[in-house]
Amino acid sequence: MPESHQTFHHPFESEEIHEPINETWAERRRLSRAIKRLTENLVTSDPDPALVSKLADQVEAAADQLEDCPRYYGRVAFSDTEEHGSYGFISHEINPLIGHGNPIAPPINMWIDGDTVRGTVSLNWSYEGPPGCVHGGIVVAIFDQFLGFTQVLTKQPGVTGTLTTRFEKPTPLNTELRLEARVDKVEGRKIFITGEMYAGEKRTASCQGLFLSIPNETFRSLGQQT
Repeated sequence: MPESHQTFHHPFESEEIHEPINETWAERRRLSRAIKRLTENLVTSDPDPALVSKLADQVEAAADQLEDCPRYYGRVAFSDTEEHGSYGFISHEINPLIGHGNPIAPPINMWIDGDTVRGTVSLNWSYEGPPGCVHGGIVVAIFDQFLGFTQVLTKQPGVTGTLTTRFEKPTPLNTELRLEARVDKVEGRKIFITGEMYAGEKRTASCQGLFLSIPNETFRSLGQQT
């Protein structure tokens, strides 16, 4: 394994957002941030149609250039190439909810704090549901990722069985949201996890999740079964 991978800390060990492991991921993060800005600006602006057409041409040309590059389909495929880092590092970059190099990810920042997992996330106008508030489906997706990650406390991977989300108050956009989760109990393969979402001191949503542990080799082979 390259030395940079050996000295790079676990990306979820603390609240600190770790730097990318190499220049490639650094530039991917930069491009991701630009696409996020483009997306929010698109859904909040009223440009002249001629400008929209010009920008569409430019973005389509950029997409064509990336399409011509070598491709890796899925995080397992990326992690199987030594230069891109381990599966955990790849998740830190391209996961659709926590990936700092994925333009559709908010992203969520999350870390382990003893027997609790904590996190923060802020959602811009791209994620609007009710006026000025986060779309409920996005809230559920965040809980799925956040509670799913909390399984790390059990030291066994698992997949989502059920999620029961309670929407207690509107979740505001453009506000730092605080997340907390903990493992309630483990019964055989069943892992029960509870999490909450807060805007300031106001709890906006809570979730109870049932996850089912599976062997690590089975988890990694899921993509081959589709």
